[in-house]
Parts: sequence; C-alpha cells; structure tokens
Amino acid sequence: MTGLIIVIAIVVILALIVISAYNRLVRLRNNRENAFADIDVQLRQRHDLIPQLIDAVKGYMKHERELLTEVTNARANAMKAGSINEKIEAESRLSAALGGIQVAVEAYPDLKANQNFMQLQEEISDVENKLAAVRRFFNSATKELNVAVQVFPSNIIAGMFGFRKEPMFDLGERREEMEEPPKASFE
Repeated sequence: MTGLIIVIAIVVILALIVISAYNRLVRLRNNRENAFADIDVQLRQRHDLIPQLIDAVKGYMKHERELLTEVTNARANAMKAGSINEKIEAESRLSAALGGIQVAVEAYPDLKANQNFMQLQEEISDVENKLAAVRRFFNSATKELNVAVQVFPSNIIAGMFGFRKEPMFDLGERREEMEEPPKASFE
C-alpha cells in the first residue's frame, strides 16, 4: 500500500513538472509573438512612409532609378512576407535598400533642403528608433524562449510538444550600423 502511494505521488509530481514546463514554454512563445506584433506595427508604419519618401526623392534622383526600384521591390516583398521568419529576412533586405537611399541622398544637396523630404526623414528616423527598441524586446523574448527550449528538463517537454529554437531578428552584416539610432541630419 505504501509503495502504491509513493508511485502515485511520483507520477503526480512528474505530471506537475511537465504541466508547469509546458505552460512556461507556451507563455514564452506567446510573449515572443506579442513582441513581434509590436514590431509589425512599426514595420507597417515604415511601409506606409516609403512610397512618400520615394515620391519626394524621384524628382531629384533621376539617375538612381535602379535604387528606387530596389527599395520598392524590397517593400513589396516585406509586405507579402507571412511568417515571422520571412518578415525578419524581408525587413533586413528592406533596411539595406533604405540605407542605399541614404547614401545616394548625400549627392543631392537640394533634396536635403526640401521640406517634404526633411519631414519624411524625421518620421522614418522616428519609426527606425521605435523599431530598434521593439526589436530589442523581441530578441529578449526570443532569447528567453530559446533558453527554455534548450535547458534541461524543459528541453524534453519542448521536444515532446514541438517547441523549437527560434531565430532572432538579426540584422546580419548591418548590425553595427543599425544598432546606432538613425540621425536625421540635413546639413
């Protein structure tokens, strides 16, 4: 009789451990998805500003049509991306394309003095700052989930229920450049 009680107690304890680990993994996954929802809001705002920026720049940058086409295509791909991972990849390409516009703008002093362009640059700079903040929160949530998926004993529960290590919102080779807040300079 005592042996049966011990076995039942062990089974109950193990069940509580599994339930607790599973619930923690679910909370962490939901936290990561919620963090990406914050990023998504900023990305949508950036996507809405890009056509305005391109229109403001078009008249000045007649020779940079290829660059403007690249930004337009990168924006379209970013807006079509479905999963979090696809969005991360598409947004990295869009950030690189937007960086190309910033470089090209340096050759057009009249454009830098254009009021509409300056206002758009300030708005995009604000969005990029907000994106940097929510990206840090997302990466923190992703790191917390990834640690839980990889450490013992929750890695066993994670494997049983299909939880896996998720990618960070990595900026690749542009990491150093993007870690600094953008500067809205129109000198």
